Amino acid sequence: MGTSSVQMLPYTASSVGVARRRLLGDLTEAGVHEATACDASLILSELISNALRHASPLPGGMVKVSWRLSGDRVEIAVGDGGGPTAPVVNRPAAGALGGRGLGIVDRLSLRWGVYTRPDGGETTVWAELALSTEGERHRRNAAKNGPDGHRGTGPGLVIASSRDA
Repeated sequence: MGTSSVQMLPYTASSVGVARRRLLGDLTEAGVHEATACDASLILSELISNALRHASPLPGGMVKVSWRLSGDRVEIAVGDGGGPTAPVVNRPAAGALGGRGLGIVDRLSLRWGVYTRPDGGETTVWAELALSTEGERHRRNAAKNGPDGHRGTGPGLVIASSRDA
Protein backbone atom coordinates (compact mmCIF):
# COMPACT_ATOMS: atom_id res chain seq x y z
CA MET A 1 0.00 0.00 0.00
CA GLY A 2 2.33 2.74 -1.17
CA THR A 3 -0.29 5.39 -1.94
CA SER A 4 0.82 8.97 -1.39
CA SER A 5 0.14 12.40 -2.81
CA VAL A 6 1.50 15.91 -2.41
CA GLN A 7 -0.45 18.69 -4.07
CA MET A 8 -0.26 22.44 -4.21
CA LEU A 9 -3.79 23.82 -4.37
CA PRO A 10 -5.09 27.37 -4.64
CA TYR A 11 -5.71 29.11 -1.32
CA THR A 12 -9.47 29.13 -1.90
CA ALA A 13 -12.50 27.37 -0.42
CA SER A 14 -12.97 25.29 -3.59
CA SER A 15 -9.71 23.47 -2.79
CA VAL A 16 -11.40 21.73 0.16
CA GLY A 17 -13.70 19.74 -2.12
CA VAL A 18 -10.97 19.08 -4.68
CA ALA A 19 -8.66 17.66 -2.01
CA ARG A 20 -11.42 15.56 -0.42
CA ARG A 21 -12.38 13.95 -3.72
CA ARG A 22 -8.76 13.15 -4.58
CA LEU A 23 -8.08 11.67 -1.13
CA LEU A 24 -11.25 9.56 -1.18
CA GLY A 25 -10.38 8.32 -4.66
CA ASP A 26 -6.85 7.35 -3.63
CA LEU A 27 -7.96 5.63 -0.43
CA THR A 28 -10.81 3.78 -2.15
CA GLU A 29 -8.46 2.61 -4.89
CA ALA A 30 -6.03 1.37 -2.21
CA GLY A 31 -8.81 -0.65 -0.55
CA VAL A 32 -9.09 1.42 2.64
CA HIS A 33 -12.26 0.75 4.64
CA GLU A 34 -14.99 3.26 3.73
CA ALA A 35 -15.45 4.57 7.28
CA THR A 36 -11.71 5.23 7.63
CA ALA A 37 -11.62 6.97 4.24
CA CYS A 38 -14.55 9.18 5.28
CA ASP A 39 -12.86 10.05 8.58
CA ALA A 40 -9.66 10.89 6.69
CA SER A 41 -11.53 13.15 4.27
CA LEU A 42 -13.26 14.94 7.15
CA ILE A 43 -9.92 15.53 8.87
CA LEU A 44 -8.43 16.83 5.63
CA SER A 45 -11.39 19.19 5.19
CA GLU A 46 -10.99 20.55 8.71
CA LEU A 47 -7.24 21.08 8.30
CA ILE A 48 -7.62 22.92 4.98
CA SER A 49 -10.52 25.00 6.31
CA ASN A 50 -8.44 26.01 9.33
CA ALA A 51 -5.54 26.98 7.07
CA LEU A 52 -7.84 29.14 4.97
CA ARG A 53 -9.44 30.79 7.99
CA HIS A 54 -6.48 31.26 10.34
CA ALA A 55 -3.28 31.36 8.29
CA SER A 56 -1.75 33.04 5.30
CA PRO A 57 -1.11 31.27 1.99
CA LEU A 58 2.20 29.84 0.90
CA PRO A 59 4.02 31.79 -1.82
CA GLY A 60 1.97 31.92 -5.00
CA GLY A 61 -1.32 31.88 -3.08
CA MET A 62 -1.22 28.15 -2.41
CA VAL A 63 -1.81 25.59 0.32
CA LYS A 64 0.12 22.28 0.40
CA VAL A 65 -1.94 19.14 0.95
CA SER A 66 -0.50 15.66 1.37
CA TRP A 67 -1.41 12.17 2.46
CA ARG A 68 0.39 8.88 2.68
CA LEU A 69 -0.52 5.30 3.51
CA SER A 70 2.20 3.89 5.72
CA GLY A 71 1.81 0.41 7.16
CA ASP A 72 -1.33 0.47 9.29
CA ARG A 73 -1.81 4.26 9.17
CA VAL A 74 -2.88 7.06 6.89
CA GLU A 75 -1.01 10.32 7.45
CA ILE A 76 -2.58 13.63 6.39
CA ALA A 77 -0.89 17.03 6.38
CA VAL A 78 -1.75 20.59 5.34
CA GLY A 79 0.91 23.26 4.99
CA ASP A 80 0.29 27.00 4.91
CA GLY A 81 2.17 30.26 5.43
CA GLY A 82 1.50 30.35 9.17
CA GLY A 83 -0.70 32.62 11.21
CA PRO A 84 -0.69 34.84 14.27
CA THR A 85 -1.69 32.01 16.64
CA ALA A 86 -0.77 28.35 17.07
CA PRO A 87 -3.42 25.72 16.20
CA VAL A 88 -5.08 24.42 19.40
CA VAL A 89 -8.25 22.51 20.29
CA ASN A 90 -10.94 24.94 21.46
CA ARG A 91 -13.96 24.35 23.66
CA PRO A 92 -16.54 26.63 22.01
CA ALA A 93 -19.86 27.53 23.60
CA ALA A 94 -22.79 25.32 22.58
CA GLY A 95 -24.22 28.04 20.31
CA ALA A 96 -20.92 29.02 18.71
CA LEU A 97 -20.82 28.78 14.92
CA GLY A 98 -17.20 27.64 14.72
CA GLY A 99 -14.21 26.51 16.74
CA ARG A 100 -14.74 22.75 16.55
CA GLY A 101 -12.35 21.82 13.71
CA LEU A 102 -9.33 20.66 15.68
CA GLY A 103 -11.61 19.01 18.23
CA ILE A 104 -12.93 16.87 15.38
CA VAL A 105 -9.38 16.15 14.23
CA ASP A 106 -8.38 15.24 17.79
CA ARG A 107 -11.38 12.93 18.18
CA LEU A 108 -10.95 11.06 14.89
CA SER A 109 -7.16 10.74 14.78
CA LEU A 110 -4.68 8.61 16.69
CA ARG A 111 -2.55 11.70 17.11
CA TRP A 112 -2.00 15.07 15.48
CA GLY A 113 0.44 17.92 15.75
CA VAL A 114 1.92 21.08 14.35
CA TYR A 115 5.31 21.62 12.78
CA THR A 116 6.59 25.12 12.05
CA ARG A 117 9.74 25.53 10.02
CA PRO A 118 12.46 27.34 11.98
CA ASP A 119 12.55 30.12 9.39
CA GLY A 120 8.79 30.63 9.86
CA GLY A 121 8.12 29.99 6.17
CA GLU A 122 5.61 27.19 6.54
CA THR A 123 3.38 25.69 9.21
CA THR A 124 2.16 22.12 8.77
CA VAL A 125 -0.69 20.59 10.75
CA TRP A 126 -0.73 16.80 10.47
CA ALA A 127 -2.83 13.90 11.72
CA GLU A 128 -2.57 10.10 11.71
CA LEU A 129 -5.46 7.65 11.49
CA ALA A 130 -5.39 3.90 11.97
CA LEU A 131 -6.32 1.73 9.02
CA SER A 132 -8.64 -0.49 11.02
CA THR A 133 -11.36 -3.04 10.54
CA GLU A 134 -14.94 -2.14 11.45
CA GLY A 135 -14.70 -4.15 14.69
CA GLU A 136 -11.55 -2.35 15.80
CA ARG A 137 -13.21 0.98 14.95
CA HIS A 138 -16.22 0.16 17.17
CA ARG A 139 -13.96 -0.87 20.07
CA ARG A 140 -11.90 2.34 19.74
CA ASN A 141 -15.05 4.51 19.68
CA ALA A 142 -16.52 2.66 22.66
CA ALA A 143 -13.33 3.31 24.60
CA LYS A 144 -13.46 7.03 23.77
CA ASN A 145 -17.20 7.33 24.46
CA GLY A 146 -17.28 5.59 27.81
CA PRO A 147 -19.02 2.50 29.12
CA ASP A 148 -22.55 3.86 28.60
CA GLY A 149 -21.88 4.62 24.93
CA HIS A 150 -22.53 8.35 25.33
CA ARG A 151 -20.03 10.94 24.20
CA GLY A 152 -19.63 13.93 26.47
CA THR A 153 -20.14 17.36 24.91
CA GLY A 154 -18.67 19.43 27.70
CA PRO A 155 -18.41 19.57 31.46
CA GLY A 156 -21.33 17.58 32.83
CA LEU A 157 -23.17 17.40 29.48
CA VAL A 158 -24.08 14.20 27.67
CA ILE A 159 -25.83 13.66 24.37
CA ALA A 160 -28.90 11.54 25.00
CA SER A 161 -31.02 9.80 22.42
CA SER A 162 -34.80 10.22 22.31
CA ARG A 163 -35.28 6.78 23.84
CA ASP A 164 -33.32 7.96 26.93
CA ALA A 165 -35.86 10.70 27.62
